[in-house]
Amino acid sequence: MLTMGSFLLALVLLIAVHEYGHYRMAVACGVKVVRFSIGFGKVLCAWTPKGSSTEFVISAFPLGGYVKMLDEREESVALEERHLAFNTQPLMSRAAIVAAGPLANLVLAVALYSLVSWIGVDQAAPILAQPSQGTVAAQAGLIGGERLLKAGLDGSELQEVESFERLRWYLTQGAVEGLNVRLVAKSTSMGQEREFLLKTSALKAMEPNAELFATIGITSPYSRPVLGELLVGGAAEKAGLLRDDVVLAVGATPVVDAKHLRQLIKSSVVDGEVVSAQWRIERNNSVLELSVKPELKREGEILLGKLGAYVGARPEVVLVQYGALGGLWRGVEQTWEVSSLTLKMMGKMVIGEASLKNLSGPLSIAEYAGKSADLGLTSYLVFLALISVSLGVLNLLPLPVLDGGHLMYYLWEGATGQTVSEVWIARLQQVGMLFIFALMLTALFNDLTRLLG
Repeated sequence: MLTMGSFLLALVLLIAVHEYGHYRMAVACGVKVVRFSIGFGKVLCAWTPKGSSTEFVISAFPLGGYVKMLDEREESVALEERHLAFNTQPLMSRAAIVAAGPLANLVLAVALYSLVSWIGVDQAAPILAQPSQGTVAAQAGLIGGERLLKAGLDGSELQEVESFERLRWYLTQGAVEGLNVRLVAKSTSMGQEREFLLKTSALKAMEPNAELFATIGITSPYSRPVLGELLVGGAAEKAGLLRDDVVLAVGATPVVDAKHLRQLIKSSVVDGEVVSAQWRIERNNSVLELSVKPELKREGEILLGKLGAYVGARPEVVLVQYGALGGLWRGVEQTWEVSSLTLKMMGKMVIGEASLKNLSGPLSIAEYAGKSADLGLTSYLVFLALISVSLGVLNLLPLPVLDGGHLMYYLWEGATGQTVSEVWIARLQQVGMLFIFALMLTALFNDLTRLLG
């Protein structure tokens, strides 16, 4: 119920804002709006506000909406109302009315991102876990435990980084745009600041997914190598380990963080047998040494060591919050960044540098809506902002049947002084419909593959 409810709320809100943008601009330009509809199909509810000539409608299928304006191309218009028809308006007015829908979605995104910035969000602190050997981060000289201070792409000014999520955004941008990422970090053990260069430009053919971050070597924030709940009869309990023990070293290897400790435990298998090691631990401000022998477990065809205990403390959390003006500017920045990245990813899909598997359809969107709503208000607001940006950017693409396609017609009209013929519009509309239908089928196929895979 939560998934369906949050999905329907998102649909209605985003569609209503989009169509309201068209509606308000049409009214401002002196165009008569006959009907404002949320959804298609059977009319469930209709009303006409006092003093208005517009019928507002809610229909059965909320997968879209429309604003029907007085237009001589669709129906006969009385002579005394001809000045109110859409097709009789100046070129700039028609273009403004068409562009107002997508722009309303982008304005909504700014408002939502700003609201999240004003409310504040608890996010993981930008402290880095140990990168795996051979990864981009390891090659740059990062060893784990560094607190990130600033980041930026090649050719841009370094900006303060307030959270681990912000760092992931820079890494995503670097990979998608084919640019290196520069970091300024401070070692928590030595207290020295250093600049690091992550050569993400070499990863420009990769897509922003879990594989990308694994290749870079920055997958999760720093977590202290402390033990949590122990399984009764497990290897940890048998070795005399206790909850809240901090692991300092395994054998002669100092433990950097929880991720490193889990890797050492898994790799404790030699020639099909688990090897015990002397662990140095901190307990109640005292340092102890215990002999620990993990259990042998098989995962598929791989033999791994298992400790029988939860490993890792909750990462350090920081409150990311902005004031009135700072939050508004942050909303503008995030909307621009997401819009830019969306366009670049679309471009990569067109030229074959990114997989069409990145397309998500209604099933995935519904799933994400439910998950974000379950996580809390701010997560759901961020989800709404992201979908609103996607809707705004998609509708501005120069494809027939989309708002951007109509803007292309007006661009042609402005450049040549001639309108696009009805014959050509009909042909282009057919091509556009086929393209959009193909995208929808691809997105739906991706949804089913994710759900059933």
